[in-house]
Amino acid sequence: MSAMQSHIPSSNWLAENGSKHLEFLFRSIVFHRSAPILIADNDRNSQEASIGASRLLGLPREKIIGRRLEDFSQPSFKRGISERWRSFLKAGEQEGTLHLVGSDGRMREVEYAAKGDVLPVRHLLLLRDKPKRTAAEQDPSKRGVPAWARDYALLLLDVDRRIAAWYAGAERIYGYKSDEVIGQHVSFFYPDGDFSEDPLCDKRDENLNRAGGEVYFGSDAWHVKKDGARFWAHVITMPLKDESGALQGYARMVRDFSGRQEKDEKITHGRIYTKAAPAHATIAGIVSGGFDRVPEANDAFLELVGYSREDLRTGRLRWPDLTPKEYLALDELAQEEVLRFGACRPFEKELIRKDGVRVPVLVATAVVKPSPFEWITFVQSPLRQQETEPINEGPIEVKQNFEEIKGHSTAMGRVMRDVEVVAPTDATVLILGETGTGKELIARAIHRSSLRRNYPFITLNCAAIPTGLLESELFGYERGAFTGALAQKIGRFERANGGTLFLDEVGDIPLELQPKLLRALQEQEFERLGGTKTIPINVRLIAATNRNLTQMMAEKQFRGDLYYRLKVFPITTPPLRDRPEDIPVLIRHFAAKYAAKMGRTIDIVPSDTIQALMNWHWPGNVRELENFIERSVILTRGSCLQVPLAELCGPAEERSGGSTLEEVERNHILRVFRETGGIVKTTANRLGVPRTTLNAIMKKLGISRSDLNPGWPREYRELPSQRSA
Repeated sequence: MSAMQSHIPSSNWLAENGSKHLEFLFRSIVFHRSAPILIADNDRNSQEASIGASRLLGLPREKIIGRRLEDFSQPSFKRGISERWRSFLKAGEQEGTLHLVGSDGRMREVEYAAKGDVLPVRHLLLLRDKPKRTAAEQDPSKRGVPAWARDYALLLLDVDRRIAAWYAGAERIYGYKSDEVIGQHVSFFYPDGDFSEDPLCDKRDENLNRAGGEVYFGSDAWHVKKDGARFWAHVITMPLKDESGALQGYARMVRDFSGRQEKDEKITHGRIYTKAAPAHATIAGIVSGGFDRVPEANDAFLELVGYSREDLRTGRLRWPDLTPKEYLALDELAQEEVLRFGACRPFEKELIRKDGVRVPVLVATAVVKPSPFEWITFVQSPLRQQETEPINEGPIEVKQNFEEIKGHSTAMGRVMRDVEVVAPTDATVLILGETGTGKELIARAIHRSSLRRNYPFITLNCAAIPTGLLESELFGYERGAFTGALAQKIGRFERANGGTLFLDEVGDIPLELQPKLLRALQEQEFERLGGTKTIPINVRLIAATNRNLTQMMAEKQFRGDLYYRLKVFPITTPPLRDRPEDIPVLIRHFAAKYAAKMGRTIDIVPSDTIQALMNWHWPGNVRELENFIERSVILTRGSCLQVPLAELCGPAEERSGGSTLEEVERNHILRVFRETGGIVKTTANRLGVPRTTLNAIMKKLGISRSDLNPGWPREYRELPSQRSA
């Protein structure tokens, strides 16, 4: 027997059916189209094989299932497999190298990672061809656990959300033995027992019983291991119902996604997203199936790929055979999106016809149900070759004319492409990026390209409004709601009705106000302060922040449910240092803009000036460059722009020129103040200290607002602590 027995739940229905549905869920997540995976029993017999395993072994799936691992290895290696397997069953996991022989008789070295008891008496083997490595990379002490060999925690919950079954993968990830968790509530795994980030915390299963619509939940949250360490967990939960439709429990799978965000973003940037469906494009096919099979397809799709009904009936039509190898990673990302969000965004790829000809298409996939796993893909074609523009190759031209946004770099092309894709929809957009990167310009571009362009575009900087007044700014108030409320006030939500509301610095919204904002977004209705009437609204929200909301969630400063509601379509604005090729365009634009305002003519910018400005790292991004060029225009006499290049050394000198610790600290605070436009709250966030602490430090160091810009009005040059009541 294996090292760890699964614990059977008390419910008879869960005992008989839970593990079966859990296996369906497990396969739907793990069996990527290119991943070579085997599921074996205690006796090494293959119980299931992915298409990737079929390709690696050079055998159809039917000829792999039921056979032992040694059947695919060299004769001299078979005894070693048996010995390794016994060792693996005792340890519960193992990594190593196998020498396998394909159907062509060719031997290949294959790396494997074996995970024991991912399901009752089911062991997972993840395979891949052994890559060539340098001597340093071959040193195990210098290599971490590869991403392809990571573990999976599978468990069953009863209807009360208590743990009913616990498997070895869950033990390896969380560190708890089964007798420590069986019967525990699922909140057991959340920091401080905060269950609010879990998709089951709002009793969504009751809504499921009434509506029967959603078939599973995906969520990301911080989980805690037995040793107290936190990890970023991706959780997929599937409600389990009996034949009558009554809820019997939940199947759940947890993966450690720590560090995955960066990898996903790199793959996403390699994807070719469509600007919009061409006018001549039509739905050319609908395909559905389970895993990699294609049991159903309409006539239009069969005609597109050149296969017949007979090919479909006999199983000769398989999705992996239709996909060129270079698109496998994109297909896997699409499958990941489908499993996490129910559907993937449309993207462009190619299909291989039966005659070998490639056809460019636009595809979108959605999950029909995860147990047993079924998907449906919609195919749009034909797409002309010139309409397919990879976002990672060269400058990207966009169809819309975004007059306020200057720059032709690849990085800005990606942003403009995302703007064109999301603008016609009503999806909530979260714009991320450093201060000064033009997040509000992106928000305005989305609004002007949307169907709401003739309706209001209302903005609110959440960091510029005192905490106590932010709620009334958003939702308004009734007369008499509080002392001083002498008349009714219309809030920003109500003013934006029919149009777009842009919340800048959304990360500065107080924690106690976030639930009301979330409800207004979800229900599209709210109540004014002091009012009892529910006011319906039709508002599209665009939010922006330069803060790390994921870290804020971990620190309990930002609600996870609000974060995921805002992050329907994230757009990241690149810092100026990542797109230096746009600097010459911006220089000429700002020079012409401010010269016209001052009644001057500046038509020459020296090439050495442009090169010097391109070499500067611009910590304040486009805002800093604009202010610098405005100052340069003021100093210019004649038609040739005169730039005070010596000022660019200022911040570096401030960082290193102070002779005492106090001077260095003072210069650093002044620099951050300049980058944030002099806003105390934003500066405090950048420095990582409370606002009151920053005020005390500034008072101690003798810093006032006049040190930043003597021309500011008196009320802005004084510190909050210096102002009279």
